[in-house]
Amino acid sequence: MNKPAGESGVIGRFGLSARLLMLTLLFVMLAVVCVSVPSVANYRVNWLTNRVSGAVTAAMVLEAAPNGMVSEKLAMQVLDSIGAKTVVLKMKDSRRLLAASDLPPQIDVTVDLRDLGWPDMIRQAFGTLTAPDGRIMRVMAHAPMNGEFIELTMPEAPLREAMLRFARNILLFSLAVAVITAGLVHLALSWLIVRPMRRLTHAMVAFGENPEDQSRIVEASSRTDEIGVAERELSAMQRQLAGALQQKNRLANLGLAVAKINHDLRNLLAAAQLFSDRLTDSDDPMVQRFAPKLLQTLDRAITFCQSTLSYGRAVEQPPQRRPVPVAPLVTDVRELLGLGGEDQVGWIESIEPDLIIDADPDQLSRVLLNLSRNALEALRGKGETDPAHDHIRVTGRRTGPDVLIEISDTGPGVPDKARQRLFEAFSGSARPGGTGLGLAIAAELVRAHGGTVALVDGTLGATFRIQIPDRTHEAP
Repeated sequence: MNKPAGESGVIGRFGLSARLLMLTLLFVMLAVVCVSVPSVANYRVNWLTNRVSGAVTAAMVLEAAPNGMVSEKLAMQVLDSIGAKTVVLKMKDSRRLLAASDLPPQIDVTVDLRDLGWPDMIRQAFGTLTAPDGRIMRVMAHAPMNGEFIELTMPEAPLREAMLRFARNILLFSLAVAVITAGLVHLALSWLIVRPMRRLTHAMVAFGENPEDQSRIVEASSRTDEIGVAERELSAMQRQLAGALQQKNRLANLGLAVAKINHDLRNLLAAAQLFSDRLTDSDDPMVQRFAPKLLQTLDRAITFCQSTLSYGRAVEQPPQRRPVPVAPLVTDVRELLGLGGEDQVGWIESIEPDLIIDADPDQLSRVLLNLSRNALEALRGKGETDPAHDHIRVTGRRTGPDVLIEISDTGPGVPDKARQRLFEAFSGSARPGGTGLGLAIAAELVRAHGGTVALVDGTLGATFRIQIPDRTHEAP
């Protein structure tokens, strides 16, 4: 059995393990991005807050100077310590420039730390990272000493450099965490899921190459999760399939043997038919009575042998239906079984007078014979029999367009185990050594007539009901 095209390459290069690793890395990196972006934005706010805190300290120092006067050198040192160009304190009724160096020509961007939400923090962080060189920013925050606000201006370049360093460090750290996390998750999932699934996959491929090899059936583990259930169900399915294939092979071999036997048996029956033809010249009344039935039986046997091969290749021949009296068919079945004399099994017929069925007489005779023979074997299987208590009953009646024929016995009945596959060949026999072919053939012949055959529940022994509808004729 050939492997599917590209199977080994797909499993080797793009198998479940590789895909799982790539997806784990992708999702971990997404988590890193989701964590890193707010972290960088928060770092920017903290950096600015620290500069504002330095400006507040500088404002308090400058305010504490006598008459608010400080040397230019000290003012420059204070501004350099916080990286600002100017520091402005806005009081209730005044706006005071506490210190200044070279005043910037213009303000490019304003950041108000007094009312800043997360969306604005993230948006402004991306703005800082992508800002051109030389941009000047103004930062506003709450002022000390009951002031309205404090304002400082500074170049944005130092903030961007600090943010880039922080982003690089957190990215490297996050990558290390991501790789370690992805590796651990991959190992755990590989151990729990990928390896068992790979084992199941290889087991299915190996079983597909030779389904009849019992050694290739997957061995189910003791796991109680979904993979354990899959292993047990796959093992059970493979065992059923292997058994079915073995049975099919045995049936194929049996069919070949039957074909060989059929050829010789047909020749023997043809010779017996020639000898039986001479019995018609006898004057013995008993011979004259049974010779036509013997010839008819031999004709049926030869016809059955001729149709054996076609039955094995496909299905039974379509029934040649015509109106047939039921009572004579039932009488022929009784005589073929040798009942009705001093046999230890009784035979009871209860057929409606002049009951006519629309059926193939030969096929219906085979159905009645198979079911009656099964009933007879079930009764004889009990041991000694008494015709007063052990008997076969055949009833027939018409209900509208259907004809119902029931064959019942007073035997032990059909076991529950046999009921599940009652009409399957080599499966539905309840008798030791039986093949179950009789019921399978009977069911197939009845279905060909558009009817049904079923086991009737709640009866003494076993009762099989045959229901065959009349053909519907369209009005001309």
